[in-house]
Amino acid sequence: MEFLITKQAWEILNDRPQEVIPYFERQLEDLLSNGMTAEEMGQCTPEQITLTAYLMFRKEMLEGGLVQLIYNGYGPFIFLNPFAKALRQWGLKDFSGFIYDLRRVYEAQRGEIEGRDMSDDDFMALYEAHPEMDGYDDDFVEQEPEISLEIANFVLQNRDKFKIIISLV
Repeated sequence: MEFLITKQAWEILNDRPQEVIPYFERQLEDLLSNGMTAEEMGQCTPEQITLTAYLMFRKEMLEGGLVQLIYNGYGPFIFLNPFAKALRQWGLKDFSGFIYDLRRVYEAQRGEIEGRDMSDDDFMALYEAHPEMDGYDDDFVEQEPEISLEIANFVLQNRDKFKIIISLV
């Protein structure tokens, strides 16, 4: 998958790295809403897959936290793939450790949460049944701006790994 971007837009992103994450959220809106198929994944670089995983993780954590992320079925993509390892290779050691911590929580709680058909009331009750997840949710919300900025800077410094093509138009 290639990302075509104008020279002007690329310059704006370089001047305002805090806009990189929202830019890619817009570019990947369908993938983020519908999930990534095996065919789509096969067309991506490892860096694109890691960025997509972060965008999915970020969206779920900011909207509903770890309970929602697990309930909506993103656990295997986030926690059973080398997402945390890739983040560590990108230089995000603390965030990588945070993902490994969440994996332990995920593995312990997934059977009770993941893929269950339940009413809205039962879903909301999951938050009360799992207060241990609140601290992780709060930690991510507090650290998200810094994490997103670190990821944005990695993208900007490694344009070729993300197949970002700058058009002259």
